[in-house]
Amino acid sequence: MSAPTHTPPHPASTGRADIRLPWWALALPTLAFITLLTLILNPSDAHAATAEPAITQLFERVQQLIMR
Repeated sequence: MSAPTHTPPHPASTGRADIRLPWWALALPTLAFITLLTLILNPSDAHAATAEPAITQLFERVQQLIMR
């Protein structure tokens, strides 16, 4: 004999989604967009790194050790 299962009642549908976003869900993408836009408009503020990346130095060192 199986027992009946009870499902919770569904809330009444109002026809619109009631979703609330936290304040930072809009603020952070907006801040990132403004930051990137200012870098594009004024590229003199964006300085490229002058030092070689560590991974490049590692590969060169491995190559030197293999060539010995």
